Amino acid sequence: MQGSGTMQTFVQQYAPVPTATDSLPQLPADFTGRDDDVDFLVGVLDPDRTDGLPAHAVLSGWGGVGKTTLVHAAGHAAFKRGWFTGVLLVNLRGYDPHPSPAEDALEALLRSLGVRPEHVPPPGAEREALYRSQLAARERAGERLLVITDNASRADQVQPLLPPGHHGLLVTSRRSLSGLGRMRTVNLLQPEDAVALLRAALHKNDPDDRRVDEDPGAAQQVAVACGCLPLALQITAGLLASDRGQPLAERAERLTSAGRLEGIDDGERSLRATFDQSLESLSLQQAELFRLLSLNPGPDISTAAAVILTEQPQVATENLLGQLAAAHLIEHGAVRGRWQMHDLLREYAHEQATAQCKRSRPSRRRYDQARTRLTAYYVRTTEAAHTHLQAPGSTAVAPLFSDREQALAWLDAERENLIATAHAEGTTRAAIRLGFQLGPYLLQRRRLQDLVTIRSLALDACTAQGDGSNEAGAWSNLGLALQEVRRFDEAIHAHQKALTLLQQHADTHSEAGAWNNLGLALQKVRRFDDAIHAHQKALTLLQQHADTHGEAGAWNNLGLALQEVRRFDEAIHAHQKALTLLQQHADTHGEAGAWNNLGTALQKVRRFDDAIHAHQKALTRHQQHADTHSEAGSWNNLGTALRDMRRFDEAIDAHQKALTLHQQQADTHSEADAWNNLGLALQEVRRFDDAIDAHQKALTRHQQHADTHAEATAWNNLGTALRNVRRFDEAIQAGDRAAAMLAAEGDSFRTGKAWEELATTLNAAGTNPVRVKDAWERSATAYTQAGAAEEAEASLAHTADPPPPQSSDE
Repeated sequence: MQGSGTMQTFVQQYAPVPTATDSLPQLPADFTGRDDDVDFLVGVLDPDRTDGLPAHAVLSGWGGVGKTTLVHAAGHAAFKRGWFTGVLLVNLRGYDPHPSPAEDALEALLRSLGVRPEHVPPPGAEREALYRSQLAARERAGERLLVITDNASRADQVQPLLPPGHHGLLVTSRRSLSGLGRMRTVNLLQPEDAVALLRAALHKNDPDDRRVDEDPGAAQQVAVACGCLPLALQITAGLLASDRGQPLAERAERLTSAGRLEGIDDGERSLRATFDQSLESLSLQQAELFRLLSLNPGPDISTAAAVILTEQPQVATENLLGQLAAAHLIEHGAVRGRWQMHDLLREYAHEQATAQCKRSRPSRRRYDQARTRLTAYYVRTTEAAHTHLQAPGSTAVAPLFSDREQALAWLDAERENLIATAHAEGTTRAAIRLGFQLGPYLLQRRRLQDLVTIRSLALDACTAQGDGSNEAGAWSNLGLALQEVRRFDEAIHAHQKALTLLQQHADTHSEAGAWNNLGLALQKVRRFDDAIHAHQKALTLLQQHADTHGEAGAWNNLGLALQEVRRFDEAIHAHQKALTLLQQHADTHGEAGAWNNLGTALQKVRRFDDAIHAHQKALTRHQQHADTHSEAGSWNNLGTALRDMRRFDEAIDAHQKALTLHQQQADTHSEADAWNNLGLALQEVRRFDDAIDAHQKALTRHQQHADTHAEATAWNNLGTALRNVRRFDEAIQAGDRAAAMLAAEGDSFRTGKAWEELATTLNAAGTNPVRVKDAWERSATAYTQAGAAEEAEASLAHTADPPPPQSSDE
């Protein structure tokens, strides 16, 4: 062993200053989208930093994400600032079959420092000591070197290479290596940066290649299909360059219609080969969990579900998950305790699991059992959560969840997994159970397209299974879901199918529910007489079965239909009956709906104080149940009652609350109703411009939903607001459209109201008295057809001697 004096002489004699900055590779032309990462690294390398920490950083991320190019970019940026006098590069080949040990890396670095091969000490402490002595001598000579150790797989590969003093160190790895320096994960490119990389890579091969600019939509599809992964994009760009005539749309289709991993392979570079290297570096247990995770059909997985897959203790499973995350084969989810996998890695993991199953029957049985366990876990936990969403006392709540809020939180977290499981299960019993149990949750959360999907899957499964006992219920559930998305004709068909099946089975109790549901759908298409008949049939059957809770629902729905045909006293009686029965059952959620409906009926007979009281009762109960959608409806109805009492500021506040809640739930149809009512309240305080804006917003949303009846009402209210700002031509046009549309809908009462408003507008505009008289006569006729004698008589009174034109400002 040499003494310190000999070592100093050795350094001076055999270590010329390395100035080979050219050894830092030039950046590729397609390098893009890494500004934040480069800034981070440059900040770590800054010699004027005051935090006292070494200028060391570790970049981690999965294979192909561009870590190596990124550290080279940071090196170039640092050299431009004059921070370093030289660079030392070493590739540790951490994922090759034979990674470089630290001793070999030290030898390579010492040779780069100018040490002759015969003077490199044997592996061990002397070699590391010489490396540090060389770097210390550089520092004393005023030099600062940047050491880049690429592709490390373990911390012990890098630890002996840590430079002393003020020299810099950048490490890349597919694993998160702690204890070496400041850590940063390199994420995938943003889609726009991925497209920019694709464009640059194509231009590098052919400056005249304009395929990205000519079809930017297809370019984005290609980028997304490549997972926004630089390596995948570079391979794909190479394939496109070799086939100059291939449109991007064709390449995108090829990447999405078949296994993408097959399409990201140019014969020299392969994304699958990169993934193979990462998989081979895992322990047997880590690799097994990686494959098992692909059995989860949804986008992420909880630790609890992973435990079900592994059948290992939770601590052991958590450790393995953490190790996979450190290897960047999975990622921590947005919520602690959840994990996710990039879809390219998921495809690869699924390939590996399939290959395992093909290799041996025990493997196939093991994976089948794991998938079965996971499905059973999702189904039974969903059923437990479902018990907390039922009316109080209707069923015993499962102890798995402490309360309704905890059950909802679990369903929120697992929604996509549960729906994906139902899809994956196809026509099995599990799909039926999930289809029936998820419905109330999806309805409460207003996930209406998901609701239609899950109900359709349950029906298909019932049909395939020949499950006649559940098929009628599946038709009913689908009908209710279709109503929520305003597919009313299909909903009526579904309820009629349910009714027929139940009648064939002589199940009169369930038949009552089908009649009730059919009545609701018939109301939506304004077949009110048929709806009343359906609800009365339901009532009779429920009373025969002494089902007073079900009877309450039928009374409530009957009341709504009676309101539409202006039989308000009967409607009030029906809602009061519903209220009494629901209170007897302590069903405060159902009671809230009855209070709300009673309030609307009371408004129609001008019992406004009672209506306000009813809507406030409804509001309180909906808030207690955290039913924000129904709460919004109650705010809206309360606003109309307050407006009738001329409490306009309170009415405006109520409608704005309704509007906010509906917007939060993306319920644009109900939002349109709130805009319409808000506009009416704004007119009352002479905020006519705001009112016009509100009615126009209502109009646009009703048109989007093809709700012509509601659209006609919005036209009518818009016409009134336009009249008040003396925009008579537009007001008359709006009024004409409203009257025509309402007449076509067969709504005689509202047609009468529209003609009444139009007559008032024509008069204010100074229109020919003959036309004004004609409008009043049309109003009277429509009111008469609606059986509204008082309103008809008032309209006729205007035809005898039309009043002179009046200004709307008087």
